[in-house]
Amino acid sequence: MHRYRTHTCGALTLAEEGADVRLSGWCHRIRDHGGLLFIDLRDHYGLTQCVVDPDSPAFAEAEKLRSEFVIRVDGRVRKRPPGTENPEMSTGLVEVYVREIEVLGPAGDLPLPVFGDQPYPEDIRLRYRFLDLRREKLHHNIMLRGQIIDSLRRRMKGQGFFEFQTPILTASSPEGARDFLVPARLHPGKFYALPQAPQQYKQLLMMAGFDRYFQIAPCFRDEDPRADRLPGEFYQLDVEMSFVEQEDVFAAMEPVLRGAFEEFSGGKPVTPSPWRRIPYAEAMRKYGSDKPDLRNPLVMQDVSEHFRGSGFKLFARLLETEKNEVWALPAPGGGQRTFADRMNSWAQSEGQPGLGYIFWRKKVEGLTDVDLKLLAVALEKAQAAGQTEEVESLAAKYLDGIEAAGPIANNIGPKRTEDIRQQLGLHVGDAAFFVAGDPDKFAKFAGLARTKVGQELKLVDENRFEFCWIVDFPMFEWNEEEKKIDFSHNPFSMPQGGLDALTNQDPLTIKAFQYDVACNGYELASGGIRNHRPEAMVKAFEIAGYGEQTVIERFGGMYRAFHYGAPPHGGMAAGVDRIVMLLAGEQNLREVALFPMNQRAEDLLMGAPAPATPKQLRELHIRTVLPEK
Repeated sequence: MHRYRTHTCGALTLAEEGADVRLSGWCHRIRDHGGLLFIDLRDHYGLTQCVVDPDSPAFAEAEKLRSEFVIRVDGRVRKRPPGTENPEMSTGLVEVYVREIEVLGPAGDLPLPVFGDQPYPEDIRLRYRFLDLRREKLHHNIMLRGQIIDSLRRRMKGQGFFEFQTPILTASSPEGARDFLVPARLHPGKFYALPQAPQQYKQLLMMAGFDRYFQIAPCFRDEDPRADRLPGEFYQLDVEMSFVEQEDVFAAMEPVLRGAFEEFSGGKPVTPSPWRRIPYAEAMRKYGSDKPDLRNPLVMQDVSEHFRGSGFKLFARLLETEKNEVWALPAPGGGQRTFADRMNSWAQSEGQPGLGYIFWRKKVEGLTDVDLKLLAVALEKAQAAGQTEEVESLAAKYLDGIEAAGPIANNIGPKRTEDIRQQLGLHVGDAAFFVAGDPDKFAKFAGLARTKVGQELKLVDENRFEFCWIVDFPMFEWNEEEKKIDFSHNPFSMPQGGLDALTNQDPLTIKAFQYDVACNGYELASGGIRNHRPEAMVKAFEIAGYGEQTVIERFGGMYRAFHYGAPPHGGMAAGVDRIVMLLAGEQNLREVALFPMNQRAEDLLMGAPAPATPKQLRELHIRTVLPEK
């Protein structure tokens, strides 16, 4: 018999009834039923119920056991007594009558419970992550992660992509975040950088003629942690293809991502192909986000014309500035003053002065909600048919039955409020919220308000995965802090219009062949068609403030490669951690990562980061200069 086990703890069925077996695992739960001890023995594969009675030679040893002891048991498989079966367990029809127990690894007092998945302080969970990983839900998430990666890898290979491994020690690259630097002992005063992404290497692979590349790539960025991004490091499905246009990348990657989600969605619907293509500018105006959650049906609209010259002086004065606008966010079912006031308070908690609103209510008691909605439908039909008299008659009857309320409505009057209601398609019991000013400055807040209203009014369908492509990103953006033009996305992307656009067009109006995949409010992937012309590459970097010499120094390998026959190419990278987080139904990436850091970018388990010894610093020719306290 094997030293530790003949079967795993998830393997025994009625087929083994009467067999002598040996199991090893952790004491998941121990129950004392009037002198009869039940031990749920757990390993990676499952649970087996083990029974020890006072007649067993192992009883004395069993009484010493505690949670999370690692033990070996020998015994005989028997059918569970009628009424004690557990159909939720793969081994739920049998149990092991134990005759011998050996303690392989005793356990001290546990700093956190392993049985169950109740909430527990994160610092304890991370410090004792090896215990946390024994918990059923987290253990399942990690196994799910591996299965999803296997699925992605299998689907990529099925599309003719080949897997490569690119270097980890490399040169610094402007990917939009700080680099992690590694001192080069053999080259005093110089540093390697950990790759923020394998961007240059995968493009060089296209220069080398490999045609279709992918990699489950580790990436390193020294940026502030947040719930949807792990501090320090993360993994992405990195992809590059030669001789392709934007639609070729979409056609190759949609089946990979869609197929993985369909495989692991648990039956939740996944957007069928082709996915919507939403221009960046449209996404920001309609949803206030370049990663919109399309499960939320709310769409914002520009209602500026209804406020020009109106009695609501705050908005009217703002609109005297050409760039300013007023946007309306419809809120079906939100037409109660208590809800409007709650949203206004929320806006103030977000650092805003407030959130203006109008809500619509019944004006005449004799008309029911059904009456009003029927009148609204009739009015729309009459308008469409050009029936002027009928429209006026119905409108008079309709307006007698509905009125707008709230400070804004009181200031702009019934005609303007009715026009707003008609434009937004709202009815009795609905509301609209308003944001005003420069859209470039308020769009992000408007998007947060859209999300908040959708959640509060339970308008979001939580049981599906809704994908889209965000396209036509701006190539450049204005950096207000440094008063200069910066790349707004990936600096290696091809501008729409090529070198001619870079030479003759206002840089802030140039769009790029850049695209993102958005799903349920998260950016899942980002990519672009690459700028493979050296003269266009230099011009793009010049616009962003980098001279040709800087390009040669920082991107010399790729710059040289572009001079020796560069194929048109493009690709993308999808965030593996976020994909797993969505499919696991989690809200935090730390729930799908093995050994994550905390929000301060500290590894509480291993004690990183830690000071280097004087000997290590001398070898690296480094002296530390700590900030003053």
